[in-house]
Amino acid sequence: MRVYLDNAASTPVLPEVIEAMSGLMREAYGNPSSIHKEGREGRTIIESARKRVAARLNASIGEIFFTSGGTEATNMAIKCSVRDLCVTDIVSSATEHHCVLHSLRDVQQNCKVRLHMLALDEWGRPSLDSLDTKLAELAGRKVLVTLMHANNETGNLIDLQAFGELCKAHGALLHSDTVQTTGHLDIDLQTLPIDFITGAAHKFHGPKGVGFVYVSNEQIVRPFVDGGSQERNMRGGTENLYGIAGLAQAFELAYEHLEDRRTYIQDLRHDFVHRLRQLEPKIRVNTDLAGANLYTVLSVSFPYTLKSELLLFNLDIAGIAASGGSACSSGADAGSHVISAMYGPQDDMVTVRFSFSHLNTAEEVDYVLGKISGFLGVTRAANATAV
Repeated sequence: MRVYLDNAASTPVLPEVIEAMSGLMREAYGNPSSIHKEGREGRTIIESARKRVAARLNASIGEIFFTSGGTEATNMAIKCSVRDLCVTDIVSSATEHHCVLHSLRDVQQNCKVRLHMLALDEWGRPSLDSLDTKLAELAGRKVLVTLMHANNETGNLIDLQAFGELCKAHGALLHSDTVQTTGHLDIDLQTLPIDFITGAAHKFHGPKGVGFVYVSNEQIVRPFVDGGSQERNMRGGTENLYGIAGLAQAFELAYEHLEDRRTYIQDLRHDFVHRLRQLEPKIRVNTDLAGANLYTVLSVSFPYTLKSELLLFNLDIAGIAASGGSACSSGADAGSHVISAMYGPQDDMVTVRFSFSHLNTAEEVDYVLGKISGFLGVTRAANATAV
């Protein structure tokens, strides 16, 4: 049996998405920038996809630009804000994704932008009060605030509406890395005061290598990738026609089935964590299950032993895919920067992120818990009934 519980890293592509893409691969081969019939057909496919994405986000079609993924989209939002919107100060947090942190380091070193890190609450969320204080201190400067909607390692959510309203009150720009939440939570860009958000298709059962950035009509930035006039003069290079079509198909499916999927995944995760606590009462849950969290993610830390140290390795051998944190850090032995920011050095704990999708089953949960019980040498019944 093979069980996939690393959906925060990437999700399986749905059959309907594969079918939509493969059909176009056979039939839509024209360059979307060409003026002949085949080119016009390609352009129509891309603009239809843009319209579908914009409609689900309640945005204008002129505010959606397709990219190679969430990392490029985030780089574009941050670096174009500095280059084109005269940003001199950026406010962020230590628990952001590496595409944010590394972009911040780049603009700090090469553009002399000043960085300001917010205080965190006990769940690793940036503090709204800390932001209020910091923006008051930076009054008169051009400020960009960049904070992720849901942390990719813990799933803990910020109140994006509250942060957006605070930024607007202080005249600051706001970018949010919404890669983990687009396709999983409702986002209404007509009511949310925000300037940039980013998404990636492979987080909501679409293909890899394609994403999007929302740029509010109120912000005018120049192309991030120079070349031709593709993406409404905002990103040079021939568009990934098939990927864009797959993104739009997966996005629509995600929102059509959002509530059913959410209820199903929440129940599955609740059963999993309840029974996991029965197996090992000393685990620490890093996801704020009683507060605001993304229902697909569960981060837990096991007490360090020689057995728990090898847990991820043994899970993989047993056919179970999970992770120690962000997939972008795979192969590194420095540990999770998110968990370290929350708790300090974690030599006495081993952290595992389990992340779920609607494709997971109760039988898979039974299988995983049974294997964890065996690996850790736990004698409690792995299939104890959840209450």
